[in-house]
Amino acid sequence: MATPAFTFTPSTFQKLHPAEFFRRFTTEGVRPDGRLLDAFRPTTVHHGVISTANGSAMVRIGGTTVVCGVKAEVAEPKLDAPDQGYLVPNVELSPMCSSKFRPGPPSEQAQAVSEAINRVLKESKVLDLKDLCIEEGKAVWVLYVDAVCVAYDGNIFDAALAAIMAALKNVRIRKPTYQEGTIKVSGGSTATDENSFTLNLARTPLSATFAIFDTTLTILADPNVTEETISDGQISIALDETGQLCGVTKIGASSCSQSVMRDCVQSAKKRTQQLRDIMNQQ
Repeated sequence: MATPAFTFTPSTFQKLHPAEFFRRFTTEGVRPDGRLLDAFRPTTVHHGVISTANGSAMVRIGGTTVVCGVKAEVAEPKLDAPDQGYLVPNVELSPMCSSKFRPGPPSEQAQAVSEAINRVLKESKVLDLKDLCIEEGKAVWVLYVDAVCVAYDGNIFDAALAAIMAALKNVRIRKPTYQEGTIKVSGGSTATDENSFTLNLARTPLSATFAIFDTTLTILADPNVTEETISDGQISIALDETGQLCGVTKIGASSCSQSVMRDCVQSAKKRTQQLRDIMNQQ
């Protein structure tokens, strides 16, 4: 008597053998979510979403949503940089956005993303920190830039960096004066061109992220959380508005050839320009 063959529903097969399930799609040039290998998910950008912040924005890439708020506070400058303020970015991944994250101290992923974005902002010289000086050696502005993920479905780097840049573009700070050790800001119930100022951003780095699968030599644009989990690594390429490279961030042990890197950079140029167009629609 022949042993009956086991059959699985697609959802069961995906849970039992996620890599093989995924491979059967990608060999046909598509992904389980219906996208082509080089396709990015629908993206939206909204400015001014937090009324109590000096600047804010919300970015949604597929099922990943990041809300960023910028808060300006007065602080003393560093002794070795008496005429420079501070830019302090932070990315938060909490259980609110996904069950994969636990309460408590920031996860390794959150710390890695925060550090990588901070590197991009510094190396890009996005903002001249001297613009944040109120009184040299006495008082400067510190900008706390908090990007909070409220829904997680992969590719947090692109969403967080875009939300941070959109929020910085939205910043408006009351004009300060320094008198006898006291900081005074312009009055009025609302911030206007007369009583406040915006940030003069020198560059606007945005990024495109790709998942790498070594065994099948497959490269996927804008990976979702499932694709991230089964990939061998991810690479994020940050570019400014002129197409100049602002940073490359690699996660995982995967490596890629020069030809693959060139393809990723070309795709990133198109994607970051698309992001800029979306960001400028408001």
